[in-house]
Amino acid sequence: MIVNERETAEGLLVAVCDSDVLGETFEEGDVSLTVTEEFYGGDEVGREAVVDSLSRATIANIVGTRSVELAIEEGFVDETNVLEVDTTRHAQLLRLY
Repeated sequence: MIVNERETAEGLLVAVCDSDVLGETFEEGDVSLTVTEEFYGGDEVGREAVVDSLSRATIANIVGTRSVELAIEEGFVDETNVLEVDTTRHAQLLRLY
C-alpha cells in the first residue's frame, strides 16, 4: 500500500491506496475516480504503517480493495459508507475534534 501524509490548516491529510491502482481511473455511472500520483503518490508501506497514519489522520482518502478492507478491519471506516467504483473501492475518513 502507498501512503502520502501532508499537514494542512485543518490537520493531517492522509491518502492511502493499493499500489496497483496508482495512476488508474475508475468509472461507475456518473462517478469517476482518478488515483493520481500527485495526490496518492508516496511511500510503499506495510499494514502497521497504514494503521499508524490512519490513526493520526484528521482527513483520509482511501482507494483500493486491500486498503479499504484494512481501514474497515481496523475500525476507521464503516463498510456501509464505502463506495464501489468499477473494480475498486473508495472510502473517506473525517475526524472531528
